[in-house]
Amino acid sequence: MYKILLVEDDRAIAQAVCRHITAWGLEIRAAENFRDILGEFLAYQPQLVLLDIALPFFNGYHWCEQIRRVSQVPIIFISSAADNLNIVMAINQGADDFIAKPFDLTVLTAKVQAALRRAYNFAGQTVCLQHNGAVLDVARACLSYQEQRLDLSKNDLRILQVLLENQGSIVSRDTLMQRLWETNSFIDENTLTVNVARLRKKLEGVGLKNFISTKKGLGYVIL
Repeated sequence: MYKILLVEDDRAIAQAVCRHITAWGLEIRAAENFRDILGEFLAYQPQLVLLDIALPFFNGYHWCEQIRRVSQVPIIFISSAADNLNIVMAINQGADDFIAKPFDLTVLTAKVQAALRRAYNFAGQTVCLQHNGAVLDVARACLSYQEQRLDLSKNDLRILQVLLENQGSIVSRDTLMQRLWETNSFIDENTLTVNVARLRKKLEGVGLKNFISTKKGLGYVIL
């Protein structure tokens, strides 16, 4: 199920949007900590963000910029400030669409569904996977952490993608080897060990020590 983060400080609007979106079979959460919207984004890991412009502490443009530094998930602005200048600013900040308030909830839902289809049904792979502040951008083959960017090799990317897709669960060595080399031919297990060790060293270089844990005799896990 796709997850949506709604960043809207008007509680009545937020409740109405959440009820309507949920009725259409999507999962949605209204942001609560307007001092740290990026933190809420990283914790919830949504596939789309609905973002107001006028917010407490920092405006929607600020949070759009912050999110765009770590993710390419669709962002749709919803605002009563729907003049041309604000629409242009929103798009320039990285927004995918702009919906003026007051809006029809059915139209909003249709635009959300269309944005999700464009981003995920035709993408062929997940846009990003996140864990404890680390963001894996599959399309760009890179990992971002605390304003640092780590470019990944093909094997680095596949190892991290499989582990993050199954975060919290142990992934067997056989599963990883199958995903890495996509063959039934014999592959020396030491080859996987070397690849994981090399990746761990790279992760430590950007501050992610012990990001990948070994479960002896079972495989690897990201907790």
